[in-house]
Amino acid sequence: MRVKCVLCDKIESIEDETLIAKRLRNRPIHTYMCSDCHNRIEKRTKERAASGKFNLYQPRKVEEDW
Repeated sequence: MRVKCVLCDKIESIEDETLIAKRLRNRPIHTYMCSDCHNRIEKRTKERAASGKFNLYQPRKVEEDW
């Protein structure tokens, strides 16, 4: 299966039987990101988290009394 990275427009080939290929075929909302872009974003996110000025907001868990 040929896929295109959403960030750098690099075209790559992935195996048809992989999980990512199945997700891309069955759910058009899922997008493909090449490993270079994924690693770059991961590295910069970790740098921002280490700086102390990065807040990752988690949704509040509401406990229901049923």
